[in-house]
Amino acid sequence: MSEAVVARAYGGPEVLSVIDVAVPEPGPGQVRIEVRAAGVNPVDHKLYSGAFGTDPAKLPMRLGTEAAGVVSAVGAGATGPAGPIEVGDEVIVYRAPGAYAAELLVPASAVVPKPAGLSWEQAGGLMVAGATAVHVLEAIGLRGNESVLIHGAAGGVGLMAVQLAVERGATVLGTASPAKHDLLRDLGVIPIAYGPGLADRVRAAAPGGVHAAADLVGTDEAVDVSVELVADVSRIATIAAFERGARAGIKRLGGGPGADPGTDVRAAARLRLTEAAEAGRLRVLVAAGHPLGEAAAAHRQIMTGHTTGKIVLIP
Repeated sequence: MSEAVVARAYGGPEVLSVIDVAVPEPGPGQVRIEVRAAGVNPVDHKLYSGAFGTDPAKLPMRLGTEAAGVVSAVGAGATGPAGPIEVGDEVIVYRAPGAYAAELLVPASAVVPKPAGLSWEQAGGLMVAGATAVHVLEAIGLRGNESVLIHGAAGGVGLMAVQLAVERGATVLGTASPAKHDLLRDLGVIPIAYGPGLADRVRAAAPGGVHAAADLVGTDEAVDVSVELVADVSRIATIAAFERGARAGIKRLGGGPGADPGTDVRAAARLRLTEAAEAGRLRVLVAAGHPLGEAAAAHRQIMTGHTTGKIVLIP
């Protein structure tokens, strides 16, 4: 038996608990993982909050979609995107349904090698934010020598998106609270405080105009300022303001209503992300780590919307 976090009902973090689950031996094309860290993401809370419905048939609900760990058993023909998988391999798993667990049984197609230079916490928090960032930048068609406005630049996805955009050669303007501006400058970003007067501050920082924008926070301000500053609305995307984004005619990405999940783009991003992390071109910042039994505390922290970097669970 192993341990896993479930939501026993719909509601807030108080509905989370740890239960015992059976993890069978892997069959053909499957891999069993001893989890060392599992990433916590805002969508994990939304799933049991009722934001996407309250179907009682989905309870109790396993949570999590990304993890890092050690391969403990493999089935016949266990080959991942980077090649054959063997017992003892240190790996990252994405997508990994039910990743808040001590052990996982996953398809080999979800397993990629863990960069040696990443800690378990960093590896466990790389993929969801990283793949989302890649999807956003692809959706807005960002090219080098362009300027891009990224709202929520110091969050989990934001920190990935700004680094990848800088690597492309873009001029990156990122909104964040003033306390996070030094970090953004260190990453090559022009930091801008959000709040009244945001559009004017962006114009002053980018006199040549803004070519594209990404809303990673879901506020009306982020959508309104993006639409005001970017001439082509097809080059604006949101991962959070689904209803407001639909009304504004901008691209909606992820798991929300009417959004493009970007399944193929995100899957293809995995080896690109591990290669960039291995080469030191992509930093994974971890805000906090919590034991598996403190998943509720981890969710309360991420629900504030003010974390800098990733939150992970450690079995």
